[in-house]
Amino acid sequence: MNCRDIVKKLESEHFTTIKNQGSWFEEGSVMYTKEIKENIFLLFILLKDLKTESIRALIARFDEAENIGKKEPQQIMFYLSIKCIEDLHYFEKYLKATTDELAAF
Repeated sequence: MNCRDIVKKLESEHFTTIKNQGSWFEEGSVMYTKEIKENIFLLFILLKDLKTESIRALIARFDEAENIGKKEPQQIMFYLSIKCIEDLHYFEKYLKATTDELAAF
């Protein structure tokens, strides 16, 4: 799994794409977001610079959905930074484990 595979998966899972308009992340960052509970969102932020492409995954509370990409969240409940291939493999294993656990219910 690489960044492009993650983006394809997010798009197929109906995440909303939001361009960063604030100063929370670097200019040019793209956010993929999905509301998982009232005002609580699962976000994947793709940071792109000339040297690296990295991903931030987080669960955060915003006062309203319109503020995503404009303001910092009110609360961050989970945060994972994916900067290298080992982080990506860990994340992939985490996703598989979570999917397996949900399927068991």
